[in-house]
Amino acid sequence: MALTPAAALAADAELARNGGFEAGLDGWNCTAGSGAVVSSPVHGGTKALQATPAGSDNAKCSQTVTVKPNSSYELSGWVRGSYVYLGASGTGTTDVSTWTGSAPDWQRLATRFTTGASTTSVTIYTHGWYGTPAYQADDLSLFGPGGDPVQLPAAPTGLAAGSPTSTTVPLTWSAVSGATSYNVYRGTTKIQTVTGTSATATGLTASTPYTFQVAAVNSAGESPKSAAVTATTTSGGGGGNPGLPAHALVGYLHASFANGSGYTRMADVPDSWDVINLAFGEPTSVTSGDIRFSLCPATECPNVESVADFKAAIKAKQAAGKKVLISIGGQNGQVQLSTTAARDTFVSSVSKIIDEYGLDGLDIDFEGHSLSLQTGDTDFRSPTSPVIVNLIQAVKTLKAKYGPGFVLTMAPETFFVQLGYQYYGSGPWGGQDPRAGAYLPVIHALRDDLTLLHVQDYNSGSIMGLDNQYHSMGGADFHIAMTDMLLTGFPVAGNSERFFPALRPEQVAIGLPASTQAGNGHTAPAEVNKALNCLTRKTDCGTYQTHGTWPALRGLMTWSINWDRYNQWAFSKNFDSYTWS
Repeated sequence: MALTPAAALAADAELARNGGFEAGLDGWNCTAGSGAVVSSPVHGGTKALQATPAGSDNAKCSQTVTVKPNSSYELSGWVRGSYVYLGASGTGTTDVSTWTGSAPDWQRLATRFTTGASTTSVTIYTHGWYGTPAYQADDLSLFGPGGDPVQLPAAPTGLAAGSPTSTTVPLTWSAVSGATSYNVYRGTTKIQTVTGTSATATGLTASTPYTFQVAAVNSAGESPKSAAVTATTTSGGGGGNPGLPAHALVGYLHASFANGSGYTRMADVPDSWDVINLAFGEPTSVTSGDIRFSLCPATECPNVESVADFKAAIKAKQAAGKKVLISIGGQNGQVQLSTTAARDTFVSSVSKIIDEYGLDGLDIDFEGHSLSLQTGDTDFRSPTSPVIVNLIQAVKTLKAKYGPGFVLTMAPETFFVQLGYQYYGSGPWGGQDPRAGAYLPVIHALRDDLTLLHVQDYNSGSIMGLDNQYHSMGGADFHIAMTDMLLTGFPVAGNSERFFPALRPEQVAIGLPASTQAGNGHTAPAEVNKALNCLTRKTDCGTYQTHGTWPALRGLMTWSINWDRYNQWAFSKNFDSYTWS
């Protein structure tokens, strides 16, 4: 039933800070970056809160309020949406909440509670429910006797920088009594607000020193900043650009099998293609790690060249500045490096292929059930699943063997990367697909060795972007949203403490099918150009707003060179004619 406002006592006061959100999110903390302030719809004033659940996050926005022991309070507010909750915790007696299952227009929620004998603060909050759309809240109020004034927290101590990468610096510090959150500063710029005592600065430049400070925050305001700490990013390990043009075209060449697109000889691949991935090296069995590659049999590909001619054509491509890689996996080549023996066999067998054909590096195209996360493997920064750990170690060994000129690319599906924004592995309660987001620990561990990541923006279901809306393949919008996630970074499974750092734009290409026959999600050339325009110049963006502009975006990948030839080279001709600046 509805509650009527409690009769005000002489000492009663409005205790909620910025309950109308007129000052933005000042005073409020929203989980996983789920909250934003909107100008419409509003209940009162000119602003309201809008928060969007995603994955395992229910979009909880809260603040801690100082109260008096043994006192009565009324909590109220106006909400819109489905399954919206309003509550208070830490009361010292019985925590309370109220909710509505459906509020198509503004609906008032209210509840009351009494504090315990030693309670001096409570947390008030609002949240939605998992898998539901965004909700709105406005004019939130906590009415009752005010507690003793909150003291400004002390400056944090113990700020330390962990081991930097070329683009990230991890930071930790000691907890401050009375703090409800912490602001992280790079120089004089606030870059993050977190509730814990750690953060990772992302989007940094290689071989560059950075200075960081942290300030503690509560309802009284922000503390003085901590002592500064300086860290220098690494050089990047040679993964950025081993001889690639500023904007590159990557394609897969069906070298070991036949299909409806027809066989294309290496010597007949046009100069448009800067990186040629030989499809595919495949294992002798799923768990052997023993990778084999051979040219398509003449019985399947009557026009196949000899091995000698194939090797000579590779050398000619390389002399022209092109890179030729062996791609491992594909749709049918399941690879599970579940043991250290398989790991070592993988290294030796892939090395043999690279040496025999004089190749420039490796493309990892693990699909299907090659990568999955074991139950309890929940942090992409420190994976424990053997198939993940062994793959990382194997690739690092190959990189060390061949040196800085070694080209490393990856072609995961969206299910293994961007889906990680919502779901990671089997999830905190089990029951999810353990493959969800399973490429993230591999990409993260190898980011300083990685030349190119070209996620397959095709054969994909709808994926949620950073706008917390679902995007479907086939148009510019999908490629814009999916690429923006890679270049901005995102909290994994909605956990702001586990943030997947952004990749450098020169490490990212967009993966597309070359023709309607090549895969689901073919994108017309005009839509491809819109996506490039949006990402590199912020024009033609449509409704999705990117979090930056990246003129150094590396380029495009396609499945495949053979299908592009079948389609009269429409994909590569469009790339060749595109004006990047």
